[in-house]
Amino acid sequence: MSQIGVILYDGVEPIDIGGTVGVISMASRLVPGLAAVTVAREAGPVRCAGGLTVLAAHGFDDAPECDAWIVSGGPGWRAQAEDAAMLGFLRRLDPARLASVCTGALILGAAGLLEGRPATTRRHASPGEEASPVALLARMGVEARPAQIVDPPGGPATGGGVSLAHDLTLHVIGRLHGLAVRDAVARLIEYDRAFVANRAALG
Repeated sequence: MSQIGVILYDGVEPIDIGGTVGVISMASRLVPGLAAVTVAREAGPVRCAGGLTVLAAHGFDDAPECDAWIVSGGPGWRAQAEDAAMLGFLRRLDPARLASVCTGALILGAAGLLEGRPATTRRHASPGEEASPVALLARMGVEARPAQIVDPPGGPATGGGVSLAHDLTLHVIGRLHGLAVRDAVARLIEYDRAFVANRAALG
C-alpha cells in the first residue's frame, strides 16, 4: 500500500483537490492499495475557495506516515504562509517526499524549504493580485521559473498552476510506481496528450 498525503486548508482551490485527490482516486484502479490521505490543521470541515466544503481525514497531530506529500494551492495560501502550525508541519516532513501544486509552492517558500532552489508555481496573476505567484516566489529567494514540473535532487518538487495539478500528481505517482504506471494513469484519465503537450510547452 502507498499513501499520498494531500495537505488542505481553508481557501484551497477545488481544482487542486480534483487534480490531486481525484487523480489518485483514478490511479487506484490501476494500483491497488494506492490512496490519498487528506490532512489539514485539524480533522474535519475545510472550506474551499468558492464555498465548497470538504472533510480532512486527519489533523497535523495525527497525520499518518505517507510515501509522498502534496501541498495544494488556492487563495488561502497567504494565511497559511503565516500559520505557525502549517509551517512547522511542513518543516518536519522529508523534503524528498514533499511536493506542491500551484500556489502551494508559496507556502513551501514561506517555510524556507525552497530558498536557493529551483521551483515553479502559477505563472499568471489572477484578478486582484498585485503580482504573479511565480514573481512572488522569486522574492522569497527561490530560483522561480515557469514550468510544468520542477523536481530538483532532494526535493521538494513543485508543479505549475491550476490544471497542472494533474501533471504534478502524475509525476509523484511516477516517482512511486514507475513511468509506465504514470503513463497508464494519464491515459486512464484521458490526460496523456495534455501531459506531453504541457511538458513540450513549459519544460
